[in-house]
Amino acid sequence: MGTLHYDGERFEFDDLVLAHLQVIIGLKLRRNESFFISWHIGTENGSGRNVIWIDNGIPIRIRYAGSRPPQINREWAESLSFAANTSSGLVITDERIAPAED
Repeated sequence: MGTLHYDGERFEFDDLVLAHLQVIIGLKLRRNESFFISWHIGTENGSGRNVIWIDNGIPIRIRYAGSRPPQINREWAESLSFAANTSSGLVITDERIAPAED
């Protein structure tokens, strides 16, 4: 499990999820577009969900657990990117069944 460091908080995600978040966050912030990211918290961690506002004014750091970069699933990345453009923001979902991009 890697870690997304944002606004003094630490959020753990699988490296594959983090790689896709890195792509989407980079695209959105390069365009000066702020947005929400939300995800469900599992019952092992008390249930519920988290929502954070991603903005250029707040430093972001991603720490991957593995040394090899995960392959980006283009269809999943496009789905996440589309969601980031909605009023409810990017909701982290399970990876879509699609071939990974080389």
